[in-house]
Amino acid sequence: MTTTFPTTTAARHLLALDWGTSSLRARLMLADGTVLREASSADGILSVPAQGFETVFEQRFGDWLREFPDTVVLAAGMVGSRQGWVEAPYLACPAGFGEMAAGLVWPMPDRRLAFVPGLSTTHDDGAPDVMRGEEVQIFGALDALGADEGVFVLPGTHSKWAHVAQHQVRRFHTFMTGELYALLRRQSILARAMPADDTAPAVAWPAQREAFLAGVQAARDGVLLHKLFSVRARGLFGQLSADAQPDYLSGMLVGEEILEALSLLGTRDPGPIHLVCNADLCDRYRGALAVFGLQGVPAVDHASFRGLLAIAHARALLA
Repeated sequence: MTTTFPTTTAARHLLALDWGTSSLRARLMLADGTVLREASSADGILSVPAQGFETVFEQRFGDWLREFPDTVVLAAGMVGSRQGWVEAPYLACPAGFGEMAAGLVWPMPDRRLAFVPGLSTTHDDGAPDVMRGEEVQIFGALDALGADEGVFVLPGTHSKWAHVAQHQVRRFHTFMTGELYALLRRQSILARAMPADDTAPAVAWPAQREAFLAGVQAARDGVLLHKLFSVRARGLFGQLSADAQPDYLSGMLVGEEILEALSLLGTRDPGPIHLVCNADLCDRYRGALAVFGLQGVPAVDHASFRGLLAIAHARALLA
């Protein structure tokens, strides 16, 4: 395994792969970001056999690479984990574009295919924390904003709050907000009184905004483990409809995430918070942040692809 680019000649095209746990997204681009091809599939690493990554890659992108042979490939996300195709070791924070570009792993000397490393940080209590895939989204947002500092939040199953300064991710914290919601929503006593399925996000947010923000407000004062049971108790006493309970629960968990993140950041006023996520999550987090008197700002669409393009330029991989 090597971190050395297998040829000194820069390529004309970039095939950017955002290959995660449950999905695979790809863009073939020119050096200026012009999109030539785009695809997505359900070929996440959990659905690919241990020795099957080469086969999936050829099936999905073989024709592209034959049509555009002067292409360099950068793969980010869980495909570079120990459970993926090739492990790209974590880089310790602080890390920026230069460190990410230098840490690319080129496992095949005869192929212009590299895997992007994840990032690690060590907290004050000595506990490690890691991210893999989110780092390219942060760098994509930085590139789009032309910024070199700020707080970047990536909501999801395992939400990330990253502190960026001087174009480097200095530190970050992970919150299991989405996973905890899924467990409580599906496998706890709270789930018994809730509808079987969540309402589509585009419908749920306008209809249940009040319930979500009430949950955020409830979490603002702390004591989450006690207040979680109020989801059930309020339902029993007619204070919270069954349809509103999932959003109230979601609001409580997001509110707790924000409360904890502010404590870990060491400030109640971190400035504008850049949200790197889809529009539905962005609406919710902006509303939740407003409860805390904070401003949430949408960062950029397709941040992963923009980040991979920026890393390719930082390593001078594209002509």
